[in-house]
Amino acid sequence: MKNGFTTTILHSDLEAPIEHNSVLKPMHTAVAFGYPDARDLAKVFKGEQPGYAYGRQGNPTTAALESKISKMEDGVATVCFTTGMAAIAGTFVALLRGGDHVVSSSFLFGNTNSLFGTMSQFGCDISYVDATRVENVEKALRPDTKMVFVETIANPRTQVADLARIGELCARRGLIYFVDNTMTSPYLFQPKQVQASLVINSLTKYIGGHGNTLGGAVTDTGLYDWKSYPNIYDNYKNTDPAKWGIVQIRKKGLRDAGATLVAESAHRLAMGAETLALRMDKAAGNALQLARFLAAHPKVTRVYYPGLEDHPQHRLAGELFRNYGALMSIELAEGLDCFDFLNKLKLVISSSHLGDNRTLAIPVAHTIYWEMGPGRRAEMGIADSLIRLSIGIEDTDDLIADFRQALA
Repeated sequence: MKNGFTTTILHSDLEAPIEHNSVLKPMHTAVAFGYPDARDLAKVFKGEQPGYAYGRQGNPTTAALESKISKMEDGVATVCFTTGMAAIAGTFVALLRGGDHVVSSSFLFGNTNSLFGTMSQFGCDISYVDATRVENVEKALRPDTKMVFVETIANPRTQVADLARIGELCARRGLIYFVDNTMTSPYLFQPKQVQASLVINSLTKYIGGHGNTLGGAVTDTGLYDWKSYPNIYDNYKNTDPAKWGIVQIRKKGLRDAGATLVAESAHRLAMGAETLALRMDKAAGNALQLARFLAAHPKVTRVYYPGLEDHPQHRLAGELFRNYGALMSIELAEGLDCFDFLNKLKLVISSSHLGDNRTLAIPVAHTIYWEMGPGRRAEMGIADSLIRLSIGIEDTDDLIADFRQALA
C-alpha cells in the first residue's frame, strides 16, 4: 500500500533502524568518519560502497533529509546545499562548461538572474524567453543547448511556465530539464510529472516553513539518460549510470564549492517538512480569499495570483497544481505610496523572506529587484509600485481585516 504525502514524510525515518529506538532521526554533528578497515575507507571515497568520507560531502542527518526530499519529489536521489542559490549554482558548475548554451525563463527570481549573469561571464551563453509558451523555448534552442531552466510559478509576478509542453520538448531533444519547484513545493506539484530531469527546492521556504534556517536541494527524478550527456567526467562513471548526474553534482558542485548543509540546519528542515501539506493548504486557502478581497478593492489596481480567473495561466495552474499556492503580488492605485501602505499594516511583516508561517510583504522594485536595474525590471513587468505578498497561516478574517484597515 502506498501511503499519502504527509504519512510518507512523517514515517520515512523509521524505514531503517534508528539508534536507541528513537522515533526522530537524531542530529549527527561529526565531520570525520573512521573505518576499522582502511580498505573500506578507500571504497567509500571511490563510491564503491555506501558510507561517509568527510563532512563536506554530507553526514547522516543531511542524508536523512535528502531521503525525505527524494520521497517528496518521487526522485532517485537528492543532494542538499546550504541554500537554494547554492543548489542552483552547484548544479550549473557541475554540469555546464564554457561554450554551453542554456535557455531560461525570463521571469526569474532576482538572485537567480544575477547568478546567470555571472555564469555568462564564464562562457555559458544564456537566452531568456517567455516560458509561458513552449514555442518561445523551442525557437531559442541551438545545437549547443544543454539545458532548459524554468520556475513553476514566477516570483513575483506569478507567471506559470508551460511546464508539460516544455518537458515534452526537452525529452524529444535530449535536453536537461531543470525546474525550480520552490514556489509550489513538492506538495502542490511534482515536476517529475512533466518530465523534469532535475528539481531544485529552496528548503528555506515552504519545506522548512519557519524562517529559522537556510537550505537548498537538487533532486534527480531518474528520467534523464546521463549516458548521453557529454559533460560527465570519467571519474564518476564507475557507478550506476542513472546516478552519474547526481554524483557529479555532489562531487563538483557540493564538495568542490564547500556549500555543505550543516547537521543542525538539516535537522530543523526535516522537522519542518513534516507539516508542509498542512501549512500549504492553510496558506493557499488564505491567499485565495485575500486575493479575491484585494481584486475587488478600489485602491488596488492589479492582483497577480494564479487562483484568480483573470490570471493568464489560471486554467493551466488549475490543471498542474494541487492548489494555487501562497504567493501573490499587487499594484496600488496611482497616487498611493507603497511604503506608506506597508507601514500601516499591523499583522503583516515587511520582510525579504517568503514561505514563512507568517504573512510577509516587500516592495519589489526597491529591494530584491533593485540590482537588476529599471530596464530589466521593465522587461519582467515589475512596476515601481509592485508589492509581493507571501501569505501565511494566520486566521483568514484577521488577515483581511489588516489589509482593509491599511487601505482605508
